[in-house]
Amino acid sequence: MQQKQNTLYVSSLAKGLQLLRAFDDRHSELTLTEMTVRTGLERSAVQRLANTLHLEGMLNKNPVTRRFSPSHAWLQLAYAYYWSDRLVPIALPKMIDLSQRLGETVNLAEASGDHIIYVSRLPCQHTYFAASVVGRRIPALSTSSGLAMLSTCDVDTSAEAVVTWPLTRFTPRTIMERSLISEQVEQARQEGFSIAREQVILNEIGIAAPIRSPGGEPSRAAIQCSVSASRWTEEGLRERIVPALLDTANAISPDPRS
Repeated sequence: MQQKQNTLYVSSLAKGLQLLRAFDDRHSELTLTEMTVRTGLERSAVQRLANTLHLEGMLNKNPVTRRFSPSHAWLQLAYAYYWSDRLVPIALPKMIDLSQRLGETVNLAEASGDHIIYVSRLPCQHTYFAASVVGRRIPALSTSSGLAMLSTCDVDTSAEAVVTWPLTRFTPRTIMERSLISEQVEQARQEGFSIAREQVILNEIGIAAPIRSPGGEPSRAAIQCSVSASRWTEEGLRERIVPALLDTANAISPDPRS
């Protein structure tokens, strides 16, 4: 209703963006019928939009299968985004140093509503492809980064988030009890970092520290390290990973202009 009341809202553009959002890691190629099902739009509208996006260079179209897929134009948009995100160039040198010191995967995660999104990833030799691609968006309550950022909010804000933000079961060990998540947030608030075990990927432990703003506002980003649960003990994490992670996060000061 709010969108319809906004006189500046362009519904045709919104439908085109809805069509682009139909593509993800599990739907990298789509037919017109599949796009119609995934978007809920009328087939005639989908046909016009898909072909317009193809002619504008936003979608590739296989001449044999007639299936559509994202084009290189998406990478150009990502390239433009990286120049607009002032935190990435500040964090990247320190992330490289941390990755070399630990020999483990290091990520920069940012808040994206009630999710987190990985905007920079430095894989290690143990990393598989899906964990090295930027742009993955995950419910914040299931990630060490999300819990670390949430722990910097005031108690009322974090409590509301724990109650209202979405939960998705990724593994048999994903915590779905909101009372336990609340305890995790409080522990992160006290310790200054968060640890999430096998919440999104089996045998993976995520450790994250929030990047705090100079003005004391709630954190909008975190440095995160992903390690194998079979190679690291709790003692090892706290003795080696946590201090290095905290040093790196504390050394990154977000650009006050961002």
